Amino acid sequence: MHGFTDVDRQSDPNSWVAVLDRLTEEPFYRAYQQRVRELLHPSPGHHYLEVGAGTGASAVQLRDDHGVRVVTVDHARTMSVAMRARGLTNCAVADAHHLPFLSRSFHGAWADRTLQHVADPRAAIEELVRVVRPGGRVVLADPDYDTQVLDIADQRLARRVLRFRADVLLRNGTLAHQHAGLLATHGLVDITVEARTLVVRNPTAVDNVLGLRSWAATAAARGALDPAEARAFASQFDDAVAALRFTYAVTFFITAATVN
Repeated sequence: MHGFTDVDRQSDPNSWVAVLDRLTEEPFYRAYQQRVRELLHPSPGHHYLEVGAGTGASAVQLRDDHGVRVVTVDHARTMSVAMRARGLTNCAVADAHHLPFLSRSFHGAWADRTLQHVADPRAAIEELVRVVRPGGRVVLADPDYDTQVLDIADQRLARRVLRFRADVLLRNGTLAHQHAGLLATHGLVDITVEARTLVVRNPTAVDNVLGLRSWAATAAARGALDPAEARAFASQFDDAVAALRFTYAVTFFITAATVN
């Protein structure tokens, strides 16, 4: 499973804090996260919850920009420590499937790149909806790895590696386009869906394109790809970079709705 599935059990948990810090500096991530916060319709003095808050960078931004109160939740104690170091005091180490809050406790709640990692995204969404009061907002954001493209010479090999990322390395890597339907089943209204496509031409950007060059080797190590194919993928990756043709893209879906 992906390292963010259980950060505390990784060999170097703090390296995953560093990953989030690097991504937070990327213009694409800053822009879509700002949109996520806007869709909460934040109002001064109101109370908001972020589930799967990571380092808490977005929660800090919401608090400081809008004068609101923010509570954060993450499954990893490592992330809770990072959040407190950034000045967030209302941090809970908790399971997204069983939030430790009363129903209708918040004016809004959001989950950013969280549902792709949880065991039961439908249960997690149900919990997000439960803790938001009527008229409050729920916002979900995730990449949908069914939308991936990569320009290397062997497109069939590229698709096999990208499918490994979508179907094996992530629990729910292709769920984001279904978020609207899942919110609708809970009776939410005013549902909107926005798509933001991350396009990477520089292979060293976006934390080395989320480690893309290593995905084939990981697939081979797990028996999903022949080692020779993994070597070919890495070679073609490097060739594409040298020829200035390297392009990778994946689309993020931002889904927002109002609790009825």
